[in-house]
Amino acid sequence: MSEPRRAYLTGTIEGTGGRIKQRPEDFLVEEIPAYEPCGSGEHVYLFVQKRGVSTLEVVRIVAEHFGVSRGAVGYAGLKDARGVTRQVLSVHLPGFHGDVSERFGMIRDERVGVLWVDRHTNKIRPGHLKGNRFSIRVREVEVRSVLTAKRVLEVLGRVGVPNRFGTQRFGVRGNNHVLGRLLLKGDGEGFVREMMGGDSAREGSGFSAACERFGKGDVEGALAAMPEWARVERRVLREMARGKEATRALRAIDRDTRAMYLSAVQGAVFNRVLEGRLREGTLAALKAGDLAFKHDSGAVFGVDEVLASSAETRERVARLEISPSGPMWGPKMMRAGGEVDEVEIRALEAEGLTVDDLGGVSTGMVELMPGVRRPLRVAVMLPEVEGGVDEHGAYVRVAFELARGAYATEVLEEIMKLEVGEGDGDEGEEE
Repeated sequence: MSEPRRAYLTGTIEGTGGRIKQRPEDFLVEEIPAYEPCGSGEHVYLFVQKRGVSTLEVVRIVAEHFGVSRGAVGYAGLKDARGVTRQVLSVHLPGFHGDVSERFGMIRDERVGVLWVDRHTNKIRPGHLKGNRFSIRVREVEVRSVLTAKRVLEVLGRVGVPNRFGTQRFGVRGNNHVLGRLLLKGDGEGFVREMMGGDSAREGSGFSAACERFGKGDVEGALAAMPEWARVERRVLREMARGKEATRALRAIDRDTRAMYLSAVQGAVFNRVLEGRLREGTLAALKAGDLAFKHDSGAVFGVDEVLASSAETRERVARLEISPSGPMWGPKMMRAGGEVDEVEIRALEAEGLTVDDLGGVSTGMVELMPGVRRPLRVAVMLPEVEGGVDEHGAYVRVAFELARGAYATEVLEEIMKLEVGEGDGDEGEEE
């Protein structure tokens, strides 16, 4: 199944080119909390600044510092390691009401700083944020490229940015959606073959050697060669080395990893639908059969011919109050109508799945991917652009806010007209 070629909303404007994330301070992200802490409660809130380290690694550092399990530490969204990020974490400390710094001292890790401490009555959970503020420097560009970036951001500020899932949703090897499809279909042998298919990009890490041994039927040798960081692969191989067949071995995969694979399937189908709307010029237009997404509440409503053609609807779309939505397929997802539904079904089939496949998923799978609608575009808020030169050379700095779940890389790719790969979205968000 071939992937659709990428389309740009601002395709008539040249790209700046360039590179991002040359150094951590070039990529700054600050979460915008969904609420402020009330000042009391069993959960200590830490506003942390991390540099060159992932959110999950910070969770480990914080848990060890406070002497709690990792599950006692809450976060709203996962952020990439390559950059500087400010986000709020919570630590559950039942029964403790004293001074945090006096009792526990300072976190002794140069990659993590605590900017403020407060208390609240509940744990921070994935999705507990309004959005993110980004400030990003694009390097290896000419200073005059700031004019190009400004033109692109003016269009995105007016029309919105395609709400595409970034490449990080699909994993380092770009096959999380394939693994998710095989998981949905209950194809344990196919899943393990795909998981152990080898990866030239990881040569020298031990991963390729493990895959080679597996290909020769040496499961125990593959387990011995598999690097410690490949925790999912090691869990499955360990079960297979104990004599379990592939489908039963997959039960060793934890809930969060299963959810990641399944969300990648949903994301791949959604991206296909989005690409089609971009190419036909209806990303910012509603048509009969659409389910319109209300950006202020997240609710959706059906659109018929009369509503699609009304002046009021067009005005609401132009104001970015409502947008067409795309499918995050699942058994409980609200279906579009008519031709729109047919297009969404074809996109699902292009990823090797059918509606019947989704209807037959287990109760556990339904909990992980019930199905929702996602807007095909999102607002780019408070955009800023400037050009400059520092000790590292010329740069173009862009700054903007995005709603939770949206990817900064999608804005950057519209500006640069390049696939920039890694970037920040809210991988911890629950769709």
